[in-house]
Amino acid sequence: MHPLAAAGTPEALGVWAYFVLFAAAAAGYMGVPVIGTAVIGAAAVFASQGQLNIAAVLIVAALGCEVGGLGGFRIGYHWGRELLERPGPALEWRKKAVAKGEEVYQKWGRAAVFVTPSIVSGALEMKFRQFVVWNFLAGTVFVVGVGAGAYGAGKVATGQRDPISLSMLAAGVAVAGACLVLAGRYYRRHKARAAAAQPEVAAQPSVAAQPEASETGT
Repeated sequence: MHPLAAAGTPEALGVWAYFVLFAAAAAGYMGVPVIGTAVIGAAAVFASQGQLNIAAVLIVAALGCEVGGLGGFRIGYHWGRELLERPGPALEWRKKAVAKGEEVYQKWGRAAVFVTPSIVSGALEMKFRQFVVWNFLAGTVFVVGVGAGAYGAGKVATGQRDPISLSMLAAGVAVAGACLVLAGRYYRRHKARAAAAQPEVAAQPSVAAQPEASETGT
């Protein structure tokens, strides 16, 4: 049985369902796979059938993502490297995960928050103030994309093809699409800045060597 359905009958879906939603969203942004998407989507579908309030679902889920992200970041920042590189089961897999995370951050910069667990951001020592902002943006986009899309899909699936239902479905798809487009633009800009910085780094040794040349000429 789904965790939200286990909260009780349709009349009882309320406070406990929102607690489950908050916990699942937080766990998802700490790094637990799938659970956040599944529960947020299910909550939005329940809201489409009048069992929950869609505005409350989106707000609670967004708060859960932010809190879970901050918690995961702190864990990663203080103990991430130690936990990921400690000898034991799946050590090679964990080392590869760290290497992959570093590669993603080199390519994407701060936008990597959108595609990596918050523990990785902490373990790689991203600046906390930057993480707070980017984590909020990533969580909000994620919640609106999944929540609005699932709400609209739930309405349409039960034959409620009114303008609001169709608009919610379209909004969810549009947010996801816009996120991909903006991420692509940010990636290209970050890559261009990194490429432009390389000649400057390569030129530094020759600049440093100039005083030595002048000394030998005197």
